[in-house]
Amino acid sequence: MSALTVALFAICLILITALIVAAVAGKLARLDDATYPAACLRAAAAFAAFLTLAAVITGALAAVLT
Repeated sequence: MSALTVALFAICLILITALIVAAVAGKLARLDDATYPAACLRAAAAFAAFLTLAAVITGALAAVLT
């Protein structure tokens, strides 16, 4: 398997996981009686936080492995 294929699979996995995290955060916000705009903001914040964490972990692994 080429490195490009592995990278694309990893990117897809990270994006799908980030979307699931955002959906769960939005649903939990709605269950906590938040308005729809507030729930969307919480979902967006969770999505951004997850992508930031994934980028930091990727950068740290790249620094260690090279």
